[in-house]
Amino acid sequence: MEAKVYTEIRALFTEYLTEKKLRKTEERYAIFKEICAFPGHFDVCMLSDRLEQDNFHVSKATLYNTLDVLVDAGLVVRHQITVQSVQYELRIYADTHLHLVCTRCGTMRELRNSALKADMRNLKVSRFTPEYYCLYIYGLCSKCKFKQQRSVK
Repeated sequence: MEAKVYTEIRALFTEYLTEKKLRKTEERYAIFKEICAFPGHFDVCMLSDRLEQDNFHVSKATLYNTLDVLVDAGLVVRHQITVQSVQYELRIYADTHLHLVCTRCGTMRELRNSALKADMRNLKVSRFTPEYYCLYIYGLCSKCKFKQQRSVK
């Protein structure tokens, strides 16, 4: 992420914390900075591992609480992939794409589709102005499909 973009998003985070009268802690900013380093989706374990690699130790509660604040601020998007799997991504990366989710192994892959993007841009909904969308398509990834076909034989 470019330094200018990071600075702008960090300023939005600070503004949100000020507006909501929330503390501006070293932990929140360290978590935010690490989130900005992810190029796409991440989960709490991945985030925790990255922070630990940087010798920055925070509790899981602090991670979840900070993620909730960032989601409420509109800076991070929460993806409830399955009942047991939640992933996150920075809002600026969440614009207009599809998620292909394997129902067997839970892997998720992004797909960008220009035709669908154009259709969504032209979508007119009464008394509603869409900002962005996330579409989930559930099925089997190629590895799981191959395993399934092998087990049938």
